[in-house]
Amino acid sequence: MKRFLLLLFTLGALQLSTSQKQHFSYLDVFDLQYASDPQISPNGEWVVYRRMGYDIMKDGSKGNLWLIRTDGSQHQKLTSNEVNESSPKWSPSGDRIVFSSSTDEGSEIYMYWVASGKVAKLSQLPFSPSSLTWSPDGKQLAFSMNVPEAPPVIAKMPKKPKGAKWAEKPRITDRVYHEADGRGYIKPGFNHIFTIPADGGAPRQITSGNWHHRGTLSWAKNGSKIYFSANRVEDWEYRFRNSEIYAVDVQNGDIEALTDRNGPDYDPKVSPDGKLIAYLGFEDKVQAYQIRKVHIMNTDGSGKRVISDGLDRSISDIQWNSKGDGLYIAYDDKGNGKVGLVSLSGNTSKILGNVGGTTLGRPYPSGSYSVSKNGTIVYTQSTPNYPAELAVLKPKGKNPVKITGLSKSLLNYRELGRVEEVWYKSSVDGRDIQGWVVYPPNYDASKKYPFMVENHGGPILNYGDRFSAEMQLYASAGYIVFYPNSRGSTSYGEEFGNLLYNNYPGEDYNDVMDGVDHCIGMGIAHEDQLFVTGGSAGGIMSAWMIGKNNRFEAAVVAKPVMNWISKTLVADNYFYYAEHRYPGQPWENFEGYWKFSPISLVGNIETPTMVMVGMNDLRTPPSEAKQLYHALKLRKIETVLVEIPGASHGIASKPSNLITKIAHTVAWFDKYRTDKENE
Repeated sequence: MKRFLLLLFTLGALQLSTSQKQHFSYLDVFDLQYASDPQISPNGEWVVYRRMGYDIMKDGSKGNLWLIRTDGSQHQKLTSNEVNESSPKWSPSGDRIVFSSSTDEGSEIYMYWVASGKVAKLSQLPFSPSSLTWSPDGKQLAFSMNVPEAPPVIAKMPKKPKGAKWAEKPRITDRVYHEADGRGYIKPGFNHIFTIPADGGAPRQITSGNWHHRGTLSWAKNGSKIYFSANRVEDWEYRFRNSEIYAVDVQNGDIEALTDRNGPDYDPKVSPDGKLIAYLGFEDKVQAYQIRKVHIMNTDGSGKRVISDGLDRSISDIQWNSKGDGLYIAYDDKGNGKVGLVSLSGNTSKILGNVGGTTLGRPYPSGSYSVSKNGTIVYTQSTPNYPAELAVLKPKGKNPVKITGLSKSLLNYRELGRVEEVWYKSSVDGRDIQGWVVYPPNYDASKKYPFMVENHGGPILNYGDRFSAEMQLYASAGYIVFYPNSRGSTSYGEEFGNLLYNNYPGEDYNDVMDGVDHCIGMGIAHEDQLFVTGGSAGGIMSAWMIGKNNRFEAAVVAKPVMNWISKTLVADNYFYYAEHRYPGQPWENFEGYWKFSPISLVGNIETPTMVMVGMNDLRTPPSEAKQLYHALKLRKIETVLVEIPGASHGIASKPSNLITKIAHTVAWFDKYRTDKENE
């Protein structure tokens, strides 16, 4: 039966038409593949990357490591293992690749020898490793791993009689951060840094203390120290935004703090000559959004300075160039992922764009890049027409060359919706607001189509001109889809992103509605066929919109916050909101928290509304969605509650749930469509 189903799905995906391409469909999601985490060899000749896709039988994602030359030739699987493989890193000489691979007991460290193609397991670890990093001489590996702690004990219980079936012991917690969405309860313990010989052997713990030591690891040039970020400060649980750069002596474990300020300092990278450390961070001004800047200091912590002040964009993924006179940087600009170069003197230049494509569902920022010693760049390239493929830009090249076509066997035979960028003015203050429109496949401008607004989450995040399975499926269902980056979105500078501080939802609502009116003016939206949806912050905005007006025929409000007072103190990130989103705690600012709660507008709602939430959501708990559903039920407004079993806040982490989300949204909206001629 399994083979028959696989054959059926495969034939369905490969079914071709000589006269007309098929539209993108639900089961096509399982045939999408994309590239992730590319790592280029030091000589710039080879790339190892993670080839990702969905498993239709196990309803999850899968990823194997593959090798390919930078000219696109000799594309081959790294190992014969059919298990999840990740975190590949080339040795300094390029003769080996270390990576992590799943086993029945968890993830372990493996080594691949390039010359022979041999693979060996190096470790036998109690927990999965992360942040694998080579020492400069290629003889040692560093990584971070959890070290468990005993849970607190409050009372000594009597010993139960032999054979007695008593209830389970209580779970006792005394930590601020004790659960995480998608992960559930966090067992007590701390991450520490370990080293292990590159040819295998016993791992050795080199950090200590009740703090987490994780994130990027960077070795000193002589291999004597490892630089890392941590929050080894007093009252660290309550200073959750803070982190500092530290150095740990590999031999004796002595730890020295190199930074000391209120705010995040992280991602240390030692320069090629071993004299400087570059890192990311900012001084916390206690506001909703601040951009991450590139900092430089000497390896002893002296001479600190910022070199990226000329770029008003948040920077990530810094990598030194081979000369040591500048750093490659990743950043988003107007909804598009970029790689640039910032010199030590502060001059910034853009090198390439269209980085992304590793979030298949919605067009969020994503993707990564890697640079060889000669300056060849490999990165994950995406456009609205395909998810992440590998592309290469040579040092003197003007245009990147795409070297993979992982999804072309599917997408070459699908008619996708055309994506168009739109700009319009905010009625609030005349700001330029950006958005995108996705047209149904084979769009006919003479016909009238239903118009769907899809609000992004975050809210301090961005959508962009990237591939999105969800947007394409909505377009295939006959909807014109509009997704805007209203104020508060990232990739437009710090001031724009910070406009939501103590003002959320606020004029971002006006920005979205101005976009709707702009599209009506374009003739692609019509007042009697407007629909709205969104998840998380997008669900908040959708609920706010139908509470502010009755212009929409129907709404789907997914995983919303309806009541900031109730949500804030039960969510996994309950400690996050005070001062950085709204002044004070909920009991100190009751009126302020209530003012921005969509439930305060529920008495105005007349729009038929589907409410959707994952039953294991710890970020915007199901109790929030139920407040909207119950209120609408009491008011006798047409509504339905869709609860997705086993789903956390990331509903679409399972491909079947992604399909469930889209199919139910389309079915709800279809009830209120009037364009019968297009059905």
